[in-house]
Amino acid sequence: MSHRQHRSRPSVSSTALSEAYDTALLDLDGVVYAGGEAIGHAVESLTRARAGGMHLAYVTNNALRTPDAVAVHLTELGVPAAPSDVITSAQAVARLVADQVPPGSRVLAIGGEGLRMALRERGLVPVESADDDPVAVVQGYGGPDMVWGRFAEASYAIRRGLPWFASNTDLTIPGARGIAPGNGAAVEVVRIATGAEPQVAGKPLPPMHRETVLRTGAERPLVVGDRLDTDIEGAFNGGVDSLLVLTGVTDAAQLLAALPQHRPTYVDRDLRGLLTGQPEVAPVGDAYGCGGWTAHARGDELALEGEGEAMDGLRALCAAAWTSAGAGVCSLDTGKAVAALGLQA
Repeated sequence: MSHRQHRSRPSVSSTALSEAYDTALLDLDGVVYAGGEAIGHAVESLTRARAGGMHLAYVTNNALRTPDAVAVHLTELGVPAAPSDVITSAQAVARLVADQVPPGSRVLAIGGEGLRMALRERGLVPVESADDDPVAVVQGYGGPDMVWGRFAEASYAIRRGLPWFASNTDLTIPGARGIAPGNGAAVEVVRIATGAEPQVAGKPLPPMHRETVLRTGAERPLVVGDRLDTDIEGAFNGGVDSLLVLTGVTDAAQLLAALPQHRPTYVDRDLRGLLTGQPEVAPVGDAYGCGGWTAHARGDELALEGEGEAMDGLRALCAAAWTSAGAGVCSLDTGKAVAALGLQA
């Protein structure tokens, strides 16, 4: 199936995904860890995938930390990683800026050390004030303690006519205590104050995909993420396959309502999905079956019948929902069907 066609059901894989693809392009927040702690089954799944020959690359829209710091954190969690295994939206936006301003230019950096290091890597000079003669403004996630005055500095510079760049526009970020405002929320603050629009580098946009390909050299990549509008859409835009895991932002109901560009190639509960094949979702008359489940549209709702593994039921529901939706959003009531699987609605 072309990546530009409307995906009507999850795909089948007769071999483990870790064998079918040479490189896993893994999101971090909500996939590998949340709030700094490893997500269940993540460490052992990644260890086994790597031992089997799969290259693991960590691709994150979070621009706060440096690749070195991320690699140390992963290693402490039990997933050995080198800084070269980490690709961040800070690196992608720094390259985007460097392509448009002279070498050695001063850039107002609104964010954390990860953003400043990425700018220095591209030969740019990060500065702290709109009065430090910057030629551009770059905004990245600065953590939960970001000082409000930093947004004012960005606004002053942008209102003077400086180009504005953003590492990413994720409105939320998962943490140990729940879902918190992400860099996209901070970008909205500056947008409201200035009326300007930033150039954005992070997932799902091409600059991030370009950065990932340049740094990993992946030939058969599999994007692994928890967000439909960044990870999965980024894979769609890049023309590569994807695995959605339900350990972060996206829940079952949101998956069933996904637009075509947000429909993953595969779906699984967590990173154990890398170690297995993916079952076929097959038409059964006007319904779809997977494992012991059958799903179909009935009136104004999705109906689910049978028993078995919950993820098989969800895959069957995806097929019924996405087929009903076509190029749009499924308007059928999915609440009862999702509840029958014991998944969050």
